[in-house]
Amino acid sequence: MARRRKGDAVSGWICLDKPLDVTSTQAVGRVRRALNAQKAGHAGTLDPLATGILPIALGEATKTVPFLMDAEKSYRFTLAWGRSTASFDREGAVTAASDVRPTRAQTEAALAGFVGEILQVPPAFSAVKVNGERAYDLAREGIEVVLEARPVLIHAARVVGQPDADHVEIELRCGKGAYVRALVRDLADALGACAHVSALRRTAVGAMTEARATGLEEIEKLCHRGDGLEVLLPVETALDDIPALALTQEEAFRVTQGRSVVLLPRQAEALAASLKAGSRTVAVFEAERIVALCEMRAGRLNPVRVFQTS
Repeated sequence: MARRRKGDAVSGWICLDKPLDVTSTQAVGRVRRALNAQKAGHAGTLDPLATGILPIALGEATKTVPFLMDAEKSYRFTLAWGRSTASFDREGAVTAASDVRPTRAQTEAALAGFVGEILQVPPAFSAVKVNGERAYDLAREGIEVVLEARPVLIHAARVVGQPDADHVEIELRCGKGAYVRALVRDLADALGACAHVSALRRTAVGAMTEARATGLEEIEKLCHRGDGLEVLLPVETALDDIPALALTQEEAFRVTQGRSVVLLPRQAEALAASLKAGSRTVAVFEAERIVALCEMRAGRLNPVRVFQTS
């Protein structure tokens, strides 16, 4: 007999504005407890020193986490010249120092060279797995971590401020797998300087933006007075760029039973035109309720993930 999960069957997304000095795991735990949710996870780790958008999936929304993991992300961060650290942020041990202070113009010129598809080596203090273990766990134990360069996409990067000679403020839009700390490391190397990240804020993850975000303490206060569901976003929030199709009640029932649905030629043509390159995923709805994620093949929709939402 299957063990019954503790908590309530809460499903949806929380667009959390993660505070400073709280780990992503701690933040997920506090949100899950506040809402008494049975199941929770997040889409993209934020370091304790980072603030900003941490999308938290509850219940059935956990089935859509991969779509937000792949989404475009935006950051605003401060680079501090003069010292490099083992983790490339202010928490790491100092590994090198330099008197070089690049000008804003020099920084802007060098930064332009990192826009587009580039090869980037993740920091040793990162969540990348090495032989089944997280790189940051090995690095903290003093074990040398050698990571391979991998392609990442930097959509845009620009200097937005220089409060003094020691600091420069940068905004970044990037794809999956790009590390701000690695960018700062490589930018400093290109300029013959030493640097680290002194402040970092994630401002967007796909459709999750600062305008939709709620602070952790505010969520806990709302939940305490019984209004926690006010900040819950729909399960389909993570699927903003996935083509959608409305089904009849009969078709929706077929999909929930794991059976395929045959598309009309015009439906198949319209969906094919709206699919992203290399994707066959379509979200299907019945009466504005998400039913499943399907794969479109040969004019049919075949259910891949079925949602148990009411």
